[in-house]
Amino acid sequence: ESVFWLRVEGAHSQPSIQTIQEQLGSLAGVSDVRGSLQECAVMVTYRPLLVTQQALKEHIRDLGFSSWSLADAALSCWQEVSSDWSAHSVTLCIAGMTCSSCSSSIQERISQMGGVKSIAVSLSDGTATVTFDPRLTEAELLQAAIEEMGFEASVQECANGRLSPNRTRRTTVENGVGPQVTRRPEVRTQRCFIAVTGMTCASCVGNIERKLRSHGGITAVFVSLMAAKAEVTYDPDSIGAAGVARLIEDLGFGATVMDQAAANPGLLELRLSGMTCASCVHKIESKLRSTPGVMAATVSLATNRAQVRYHPEAVGARDLLAIIQDLGFQAELEKTGLKQNLDHSKEILQWRNSFLLSLVFGLPVMGLMVYMMVMDSQMQNHGGAMPEDQNLVPGLSLLNLAFFLLCTPVQIFGGRYFYIQAYRALQHRTANMDVLIVLATSIAYVYSCVVLVVAMAEQAQQSPTTFFDTPPMLFVFIALGRWLEHIAKSKTSEALAKLISLQASDATVVTLGPDGAVLSEEQVELDLVQRGDVIKVLPGGKFPIDGRVTEGSSTADESLITGPGEPMPVSKKVGSLVLAGSINGHGALLVEATHVGGDTTLSQIVRLVEEAQLSKAPIQKLADRLGGLFVPFILVVSLLTLAAWLLVGFSHFHLVEQHFPGYNQSISRAEVVRLTFQASITVLSIACPCSLGLATPTAVMVGTGVGARNGILIKGGEPLEMAHKIQAVMFDKTGTLTNGVPRVTRVLVLWEPARLPLRKILALVGTAEASSEHPLGVAVAAHCRQELGSDLLGCCQDFQAVPGCGISCRVSNVDHLLVQEASRDGSSLVPEQEGPAPGASSVAGPDLQLTPSGESYWVLIGNREWLRRNGHRVEADMDAAMASHEAKGQTAVLVAIDGTLCAMLAVADTVKAESALAVQTLSSMGVQVVMITGDNRRTAKAIAAQVGIGKVFAEVLPSHKVAKVQELQEAGLRVAMVGDGVNDSPALAQADVGIAIGTGTDVAIEAADIVLIRNDLLDVVASIELSRKTVRRIRINFVFALIYNLLGIPVAAGSGAFLPVGLVLQPWMASAAMAASSLSVLLSSLLLKTYRKTPAEFYEARARGHTRSLRSSQISTHLGGVDSVQPCPAL
Repeated sequence: ESVFWLRVEGAHSQPSIQTIQEQLGSLAGVSDVRGSLQECAVMVTYRPLLVTQQALKEHIRDLGFSSWSLADAALSCWQEVSSDWSAHSVTLCIAGMTCSSCSSSIQERISQMGGVKSIAVSLSDGTATVTFDPRLTEAELLQAAIEEMGFEASVQECANGRLSPNRTRRTTVENGVGPQVTRRPEVRTQRCFIAVTGMTCASCVGNIERKLRSHGGITAVFVSLMAAKAEVTYDPDSIGAAGVARLIEDLGFGATVMDQAAANPGLLELRLSGMTCASCVHKIESKLRSTPGVMAATVSLATNRAQVRYHPEAVGARDLLAIIQDLGFQAELEKTGLKQNLDHSKEILQWRNSFLLSLVFGLPVMGLMVYMMVMDSQMQNHGGAMPEDQNLVPGLSLLNLAFFLLCTPVQIFGGRYFYIQAYRALQHRTANMDVLIVLATSIAYVYSCVVLVVAMAEQAQQSPTTFFDTPPMLFVFIALGRWLEHIAKSKTSEALAKLISLQASDATVVTLGPDGAVLSEEQVELDLVQRGDVIKVLPGGKFPIDGRVTEGSSTADESLITGPGEPMPVSKKVGSLVLAGSINGHGALLVEATHVGGDTTLSQIVRLVEEAQLSKAPIQKLADRLGGLFVPFILVVSLLTLAAWLLVGFSHFHLVEQHFPGYNQSISRAEVVRLTFQASITVLSIACPCSLGLATPTAVMVGTGVGARNGILIKGGEPLEMAHKIQAVMFDKTGTLTNGVPRVTRVLVLWEPARLPLRKILALVGTAEASSEHPLGVAVAAHCRQELGSDLLGCCQDFQAVPGCGISCRVSNVDHLLVQEASRDGSSLVPEQEGPAPGASSVAGPDLQLTPSGESYWVLIGNREWLRRNGHRVEADMDAAMASHEAKGQTAVLVAIDGTLCAMLAVADTVKAESALAVQTLSSMGVQVVMITGDNRRTAKAIAAQVGIGKVFAEVLPSHKVAKVQELQEAGLRVAMVGDGVNDSPALAQADVGIAIGTGTDVAIEAADIVLIRNDLLDVVASIELSRKTVRRIRINFVFALIYNLLGIPVAAGSGAFLPVGLVLQPWMASAAMAASSLSVLLSSLLLKTYRKTPAEFYEARARGHTRSLRSSQISTHLGGVDSVQPCPAL
């Protein structure tokens, strides 16, 4: 391996350095990347056979940065810096660990934190020793992370790892800029997804989670009832994905390992044929492992399966298939997709069959029951006994024999599934809904058989009353309820299924000749498309990948991905980006694949929605706890009911006789036992933990699906629930309230053209700003390139950018841009040149001395404070000129060249059309709206006045946006932060709900809780509205669940409060009520699908006459970090 040092231009924040580290680290052949924000440099350890230095530089350039190799003289400085990175260690005392699962969970969580090099957890000593990089984390953050897991932690010994007095709730701000982005951990754990069938309630979820967590090799478990899926993190040295599935199957549930390759683009699972012996295995493995870009390859002769880990940038899935086929074997992708797990077709068929079987025997039972009620009424009016009560043999009536023959097949065949599930649950010392059903039907069946045998043995003259009618009726209603329940569940995941259906199944890959002509076409499976492939998309076809158009022109319908509201198809031409799943318009296109497989926008949306539906809302935790205690509670209530009615029946027989009269208004004392069993069985039949367990996840699943359909991606149940509590929304200005595409509106030159040509100023300023990543700098550089008529500018060295202040650098090699100076002066640049300005001589002095041609120039560009800190004086007339632009919402920046103040540039960023309407709508909803920006107070107040925001934080450095969010939180407000840039990500993470614009940076989107696919601020309103409707629906669901249980259980138990009004339930009635409770919750959640995002026209009509721009005096402006912000450093 070799080591390569690179200076990176433009990486002025920790997220920028982190992005470079992660992107370079993902390249084939790169084994380690370390970055220094202080030196703006990275150190790369790589294998020259797999990747070159030039490729590393080009990859950095593709990320938007420029780079060059460090000279030998700089290496010593780098090594000095690197030497400061000596690893620190801390020993933490941890209380609350009870088993190896606890220690494994802590080890898994802490090892994933950025900067953690190693961790050793001792269960016996109750300690954890952590070695970490002090530049990336600190001891207090490690302690806080452990405490967040529910353990108590304290620092026992800290070697060089200082404890910071301040703690950030969800993210750490490093070096005064941006968040600490979690580094890719080098841990041994792996993650798998298991499709689980057979779960019916929250107790099933709890049983699976407890069983898996008790295994020493499993570190984390998340089980979703509605998604019918488990996400498991495990140690591959202790257990595999198949072993996890077997543990779940041991509990009586169906378990299938889902496609791991879909979650990991660098993992390929293949089905092989043609292997005959171990030499075939060795042949395939050795060939694959010798292929550049392949990290590992494992082939199993017994299962004819192969698993390959590879770098997608270096080699593709189609290449690997071709390698195996060239060896003489057949290979195809192993497919276990997500779509088949969403339709619940297997469960629907199973419960339909179970219902029909129970119905075949249940209908005659129902007919006999109706007949008995009719005949009972006649016997009461006319006296006498029913013919069916005549005994065939002493103690056995014709009616009881019929009931026995109809009940037994249902009990054996219809109840088989329930008995298996209940047995496995009890085997693991747990109880669920199946246990209650089995107890109710078994007690009814066994009791009936026993009393019949006793009556026949005693040759009783009258056959006893039995409960043979109870099991068929119970199974009919339970099977019907679960059949309808799974149909409803399939509807709740409909939104995710529709997203998946947008994906094309294959793609037409074309081969191009040297002249760009198509030489051949090939249909390949979508999973085999590789980055860099050229795809042909016909009119009306779906784009299978994200890519860039290389030939042709057309339009694309992207509304299925971005959500409704796109008024027109999006034009696509050479250079345009296309999204997978969007539909091509009228023209054929050739598209170069830039993102394939799991990296496409559509795949990421699907994954995000899927993970959101897998997550649990905070309110669900209460339901899970109740569900875990529910079954034992019901068993206790059933036993107490049995004991109470036995006591009451024999001590106060007149009560039983009064409320449970038999034929001829009489009842014998022997019937007391039957009535007590009836009440006890009815309690078991009516109790339903399923409705409690379904109340939250069904609403969350439908809510996140509806959000995705409307272009709002919500990352789980917690932000979906939290958004309805939002009391304040803080908007970033640039790119959020404004369009984020500023343009230069004026160039004010302070000297005559003969003394300082405008073209020279533009050449120097454009070269300097070309290295800036700030939106204003990008706009200035673009303007200079356009006016100079050249994309190639000069050379920039010693570039430094200070957030919130400005930039400085040394510029050279601009002479080639000045060749046409004479011909271009007086053309398009003249309207922008307004010099000399009044008082210009007093600003810069009478003599202007510039460096001779061919030399380098020292350039400063920034705000007043930046120029003052570097020894420049801004006179009153210049300040007034800047203030006049700032009052219009424009940003004014000053330019100094070689120590002389030379020009002022005014840059304007237009306000989005919907910004004022969104602010007005949020205010009408009772939400406080705040704007935060690093811009000066005048510009900030001007923008705030346009959109109607009354509170502004201006001149806030990126590192202090978090403090402003905390300030509002400390005032007792629930805060949502809306932003789009890297510098917004700490505040997005700190806020109670972070909302990122989908067109923003990856870091911002990663830090946010909600992502708006469309760049529309009214979607902020829609996300809060959707949250409120979802939480309201969850509460309604809990009302339904609690009504059935809180009222049904006392009625079923024969409570004295209900007996006087004649409320006495039979077991079959209770089972019908139990099925209705789950079904009502599901149907209630499905009502969320009727939600439609309120159109902008409605808000406009409601706001008409109320929206008005604010005056400057009405805006409260607070300067960011007055007490804590360090001044811009002088150079």
